Amino acid sequence: MGWSFHAAEELVSAMRAGAVTSVELTEEAIARIERDDEVVNAICVPDFDRARATAHRADQARARGEDRPLLGVPVTVKESYDIAGLPTTWGMPRHRDFVPAEDAVQVSRIKAAGAVVLGKTNVPLGLQDIQSFNEIYGTTTNPWDHGRTPGGSSGGSAAALACGFGALSIGSDIAGSLRTPAHFCGVYAHKPTLGLAASRGMVAPNEPALPVDLDLAVVGPMARTARDLTLLLDVMAGPDPLTHGKAYDLTPPPSRHERLRDFRVLVLDEHPLIPTGSAVRAAVNRVAAALVEGGAQVDRHSPLLPDLTEAATLYMRLLVAGSVVRFPIGSHDRLRTSADDQSLDAVRLRAMECSHHDWLEANSRREVHRHGWRQLFTEFDVVVCPITPTPAFPHDRSPNPLERRVDVDGVEHPYFDQLVWAGLATMPGLPATAVPAGRSPEGLPVGVQLIGPMFEDRTPLRLAELLEQVTGGFQAPEQGLKHASR
Repeated sequence: MGWSFHAAEELVSAMRAGAVTSVELTEEAIARIERDDEVVNAICVPDFDRARATAHRADQARARGEDRPLLGVPVTVKESYDIAGLPTTWGMPRHRDFVPAEDAVQVSRIKAAGAVVLGKTNVPLGLQDIQSFNEIYGTTTNPWDHGRTPGGSSGGSAAALACGFGALSIGSDIAGSLRTPAHFCGVYAHKPTLGLAASRGMVAPNEPALPVDLDLAVVGPMARTARDLTLLLDVMAGPDPLTHGKAYDLTPPPSRHERLRDFRVLVLDEHPLIPTGSAVRAAVNRVAAALVEGGAQVDRHSPLLPDLTEAATLYMRLLVAGSVVRFPIGSHDRLRTSADDQSLDAVRLRAMECSHHDWLEANSRREVHRHGWRQLFTEFDVVVCPITPTPAFPHDRSPNPLERRVDVDGVEHPYFDQLVWAGLATMPGLPATAVPAGRSPEGLPVGVQLIGPMFEDRTPLRLAELLEQVTGGFQAPEQGLKHASR
């Protein structure tokens, strides 16, 4: 296995000790991608020549006595980030030839920290799916079962990590796009607090790379260990220097607690709008049992929890309204709904014609929910809950996502209803860490999310570290898994 599945933290220590060089790590990663990525299809834009040159410079820098946080560590970057000299398409065929001249701010930060960028990872069309396929780069498959999706929209990054293609990756999240792929592929991801990490240059190719904070959307780290998430978040955190100046500090405070037994945790496994599949419920219960065994205070109910139905409704209104502004739909897609229809399908359709007044009303209700979360986090430190109702589902390339269905223990539900758990943290802008929590009966990875208080990202990250010590964390996909053509 060599070094491919070692944590970034371990790779840095090994390079400091002279046990391995960045050139050796980079060559091993490239060889692994060339050998194993044909079926998985995680790396859509390789950049091996520049990676080799960067690794050589990293070794020279270390020989001079330099020591940066990621110096010499091989990493990948989600395709949606601008990297000078490489295409940024967001999977949209009309932009297949767009090549930015400037790195995204987060690409600049990981490069400044010494990272070796192996290439870019695959995404769905416009980042608008819970899968990762597009006409330009094809379909990314799940390393555990190639007939299933790795999730989206950071599916290529999660699949790359599960396969040992680099130690870290950077992705983005507006509808679980960091957390769902981590859950489906058995790796770690962290959705930072809204506004914690600058996102300039993680932008659709038809838009200018300006320092604009998009509503709901964040950029964040992915890794194979919880500690590596913190390592990478420390590199990524901070506002855009174009708007705030380089001296501006936005460092999250220390974790509320250091020991498992000191944490106060609210565990949720039921949502009023969609059932929780048995495999996911079992994973939540495994984490709850580990918390209890570790001496943490664990509760299953709290009157302080904001209303989950209204939270999901507000989230869908804000998500779809923002999406339609950036990716307009044709008039033939606009469907009329009854005012009495309160289903999430109806909410999504009405949100396609959301007025500014409607958005302001939803935003005002969001502030009420944010205040409710502030009150909840006076009595709890973290909320544990599902990321989606099921493990990774089979590829579904049917052209109209609104007509797709997700199977939850044999019962079909609207495809996008599975976003309600991801939206629980996204709508109010809270930090959430996705952690592996065992396997389904079919052997698929299952994860849960740890939601923390706003701007207290280190609290769920620390709990993720503590849980990793007792639940086992990441496991590499087994040999001889089911193979399906992409």
